[in-house]
Amino acid sequence: MTAITLTVNGQSVSAEITPRTHLADFLREHLLLTGTHIGCEHGICGACTVEIDGEIARSCITYAAGCDGAEIRTIEGFDDDKLMARLRQAFSEAHALQCGYCTPGMLIAARDLIRRKGGLSGAQIRTEMSGNLCRCTGYVGIVEAMARVMAERATLDLPSASVRGARLGPAPGPASSTTGNAKPAAPHRSLAASANVGSASARGTQSPPPVAPTTKGRRIKVEVGSVEEVAGKTRLTQSFVLEHPRDAVWQLMADAQAVATCMPGMKLDAPLPDGRVTGRMEIALGPIKASFAGEGTIASFPAEYRQVISGKGGDRKSSSSAAGEVAYRLRRETGPSGVEVTRVDVELGYSLTGPLAQFSRSNMVRALVSRIGESFAQNLDAKLSTPEDAEILSAPLSMGSLIWRVAFDRLRTGVTRVFGRKS
Repeated sequence: MTAITLTVNGQSVSAEITPRTHLADFLREHLLLTGTHIGCEHGICGACTVEIDGEIARSCITYAAGCDGAEIRTIEGFDDDKLMARLRQAFSEAHALQCGYCTPGMLIAARDLIRRKGGLSGAQIRTEMSGNLCRCTGYVGIVEAMARVMAERATLDLPSASVRGARLGPAPGPASSTTGNAKPAAPHRSLAASANVGSASARGTQSPPPVAPTTKGRRIKVEVGSVEEVAGKTRLTQSFVLEHPRDAVWQLMADAQAVATCMPGMKLDAPLPDGRVTGRMEIALGPIKASFAGEGTIASFPAEYRQVISGKGGDRKSSSSAAGEVAYRLRRETGPSGVEVTRVDVELGYSLTGPLAQFSRSNMVRALVSRIGESFAQNLDAKLSTPEDAEILSAPLSMGSLIWRVAFDRLRTGVTRVFGRKS
């Protein structure tokens, strides 16, 4: 058992719990605060949303032990909150609820959004609230209620923003990117100094620096950018460094078949005479298993060390379809000890329709792309290091593993915060 002390809705609470007790279960079963609802138990639907130290979080995938010392606020703790009172009134006026199961989490998320942002259009409100699902209303009343309150934002007594640095638990709220408290990685992995070697690629006629020694099984750090919605498409970027010369990396990545063998879940058929390619991408997300079959085109620009792959396809079983484009560019950089390394910058844009579209929330997208990117980068590194004996990582794309990854990362952040505060 683990002893914890929390402040819940302004009251100090001490208890002994098992380390695996989720915050949602602790609130409902131990404290009888049943306004916190549990829906998917995967951090997707948002019914379990609460505030942790002033920022919203998913309590169903947050461990209570990781919140030791934190301030928790459930829907019951907003009775005297003026902004929440106005939102409740607007929800009633705009008929923004039916069964009411999603309403507590929806209200907490709506209050957080209005606290942070104003002047959003209906479409922007829908995007911001896409982490909270409703099975009844069709969202029209919810968007209308939020738009009414947001229009009054200048006259409202808005609560102040949270000042806490670290974040406990997976949250769709503000500042959800990684914090700056993490320890720097080893030099051969992070290559933090690479930002200052832009002049290295301008050395043109100079002989390339020595090649870095290879290390079997090393982990490649992949940086994933923010997720944005642009012209109906989800767009994001990722970047990683391979400790191999740019020409060697390009020789591998210019080969579509070789790239496909390194990408988890992807299989390509033989190229068609007109330059098109056909293939499929296999994904398993929760109970949904999809195999997107389709075709695409590949445009290569060797002089720029750049390649663009675009395509579209569909899955008959789930009635989902996808269309997208991935572009990558190789940049020569100088790593530790003056060796030549290659930075791979990737830009990804896609649109997804059908049942699988519900998993396109930004935190899930980041987790999915990060997992694919890490496996892809490690497979490329293995191919370049030992072409004849490369161990290719399959990295099956399962929702369970993604949920566990997100929960573990948030728990680790919480434990670091707790022990850092106590020390």
